[in-house]
Amino acid sequence: MANKDILKKRAEKYLDGITSEIYEIGETLMNMPELGYKEFKTSEFVYKSLRDLNINTEKGIAITGVRAVAEGRKHLANICIMGELDAVISPEHPNADRGSGAAHACGHNIQLANMLACAKTLKNSGVMEYLDGDVTFLAVPAEEFIDTEYRISLKKEGKITYLSGKQEMINLGVFNNIDAAMMVHSQADCPERRLFIGGGGLGFTAKKIKFSGKEAHAGGAPYDGINALNAASAALMMIGLQRETFRDEDKIRVHSIITKGGDSVNTVPADVRMELYVRGVSEDVIKDAERKVDAAINGAAYGIGASAEITTLGSYAPLIQNRELSRVFADNAEGFADEICFGVDMIGSTDVGDLCRVIPAIQPTIGGFCGAAHSQDFYAEDKYFTHIVPAKIMINTVIDLLYDNAEKILEMRDKHG
Repeated sequence: MANKDILKKRAEKYLDGITSEIYEIGETLMNMPELGYKEFKTSEFVYKSLRDLNINTEKGIAITGVRAVAEGRKHLANICIMGELDAVISPEHPNADRGSGAAHACGHNIQLANMLACAKTLKNSGVMEYLDGDVTFLAVPAEEFIDTEYRISLKKEGKITYLSGKQEMINLGVFNNIDAAMMVHSQADCPERRLFIGGGGLGFTAKKIKFSGKEAHAGGAPYDGINALNAASAALMMIGLQRETFRDEDKIRVHSIITKGGDSVNTVPADVRMELYVRGVSEDVIKDAERKVDAAINGAAYGIGASAEITTLGSYAPLIQNRELSRVFADNAEGFADEICFGVDMIGSTDVGDLCRVIPAIQPTIGGFCGAAHSQDFYAEDKYFTHIVPAKIMINTVIDLLYDNAEKILEMRDKHG
């Protein structure tokens, strides 16, 4: 039987031989950006790529999700390698879809390239024949919590229960037979070959608000109306005045957009809509900040004579990555990065945080990317480091976890939560 080092060298040699193919996958996906639960072209591309490996593959999970399983010589455990299907809205990005404004300005296309690189290598190199567990490759929809009106319509139609893709897959039982999961995310504004392991991430609660006032002629009789836009403006000001009550260590972030500012410039706005996030390091501090935000919204509406209807759309749990899985990943990352950084918190939020509550899961982040996340300037600067290195580390991690009767992963699963 081949030892682990031989298997790792075999996998690395195979992956180095398909480097140009993985680059092409990343580029192809870059040019078909789609928003959450609408990733039909992306889903079909991933499905065909996995199906062509002659492994059990299915699509249409949580609308656009794809799952494939590569079987080892035994089936003692199952580790999942994930990639996210969706893009963000960044209409000025050079690779943006001109209709929807969707763009892969967060690197999800490269996550999928990483996942497919792992699948091709583990299957075609023959490594799976020596492992005592299976590997699930999962393309997950709708990580970015945006385009919420569309997702709400899907929920009303009974097509989904949760607006987030991983939450929906948890609800559907997709992770029930999976013992651990991992994926590697981009680290924006970091062109250097740096790897970030074990950091945390903020949770959030998402809300939508409808301010209702009274229409009137804006030029002729504005005094007969109740200006809902003024109520929204006052709410934003009052939320801002709450910021001094937020402790630095709680990392509270409140950010919003006006999605509808009225119906006509010549009519006093009577229907104004807003969406906002309340972020923080824990559920408790998020709830406390929510209370203040809700009070500011309701108080502002009352002061103008309008009303406010607040609806909670959903929430993401703060990211707490599994320490044992992070340690195995870190051991396998040695020699692949110029610098490995531990415990550096990621920006933003992710529904991987919710998955971490269910099974051991990690989402390290990797450099080689230039530009701010979600901006028109975001792109992969170092293709080898962004497209190939994450796959090599994840493959080696899989080999460690599923070798020798999968003892490591089974012990990790038993210790979890």
